[in-house]
Amino acid sequence: MKVLLPKPRGFCAGVEMAIECLEIALEVYGTPLYVYHQIVHNKLVVQRYEARGVVFVSELKLVPRGATIIYSAHGVAPAVRQEALRKELNVIDATCPLVTKVHAEARYFTDKDYVTFLIGHPDHDETVGIIGEAPAKINLVQSAQEISELSVGNSTRTAYLTQTTLAVEDTQDVIDALRQRFPEIVGPRRADICYATQNRQEAVRILAAEADLALVIGSDNSSNSHRLVEVALAQNIPAYLIDDPSEIDLRWLDDVNVLLLTAGASVPEDLVVATIKWLADRFEIDVEERTVKEESVYFQLPANIRFQTTQNNKATR
Repeated sequence: MKVLLPKPRGFCAGVEMAIECLEIALEVYGTPLYVYHQIVHNKLVVQRYEARGVVFVSELKLVPRGATIIYSAHGVAPAVRQEALRKELNVIDATCPLVTKVHAEARYFTDKDYVTFLIGHPDHDETVGIIGEAPAKINLVQSAQEISELSVGNSTRTAYLTQTTLAVEDTQDVIDALRQRFPEIVGPRRADICYATQNRQEAVRILAAEADLALVIGSDNSSNSHRLVEVALAQNIPAYLIDDPSEIDLRWLDDVNVLLLTAGASVPEDLVVATIKWLADRFEIDVEERTVKEESVYFQLPANIRFQTTQNNKATR
């Protein structure tokens, strides 16, 4: 069996930044250390940190006054930030800068009284945070079919934004429908779907043409991982989402000569390695890594974490 291994895959720059924040915070502050929501949407990553004393919470009322809390890569609503101030929490903001960009766009459009549409998935941590910028002015849209039913009242000013982890083609269909319904609608100067999401989808789209089946490593609550499965299915090959190799059904691999193996942007590389080992223990495999696009993006750590790192470096000199 040939195993096609796309590059890029796995951790994106935003996830790497969030994980680095958590690692430094563990070293500096110890435990218990609190994280608002999952640091990234990966079950096994979360379990590993829970085993080290990290506490993941969905409400700040569960966090003691004055404790240290990290905001996950998906961002938070302004109300959460205000509550953290009231509780005098030591906040480390690990929000992905690309998500922060969408928050800024949401404030810009709603401050100017645009009726604003956010293309995204309900209840996803990212969309909840963005809508929290102006709940009365931001309307969630999931599909092109919804557009005909939208109402903007007397307003002629409309704008759209998108969740960063969506499928490129599906999002474009919704944007096209919005533009047809509201010809004067405006959007972000640069697309909101993140570079990593686009690159991983492109890699799957290209390599699926050579594969009989695709396995995507990623958790069920990972939007970008689900999109990779959808992209593979759209290329007319079977595709499955797995957290780790223990979830592989050997029957899936019957008559598979070429397997496409990739990982969502919240997945550490050791899970890819473990999956390859699982396959090698059961099949004679030839692993071929294919570079579809090089990535060199790096996001700077938050200022308070950079300060702590600098102080620690001085202390060890």
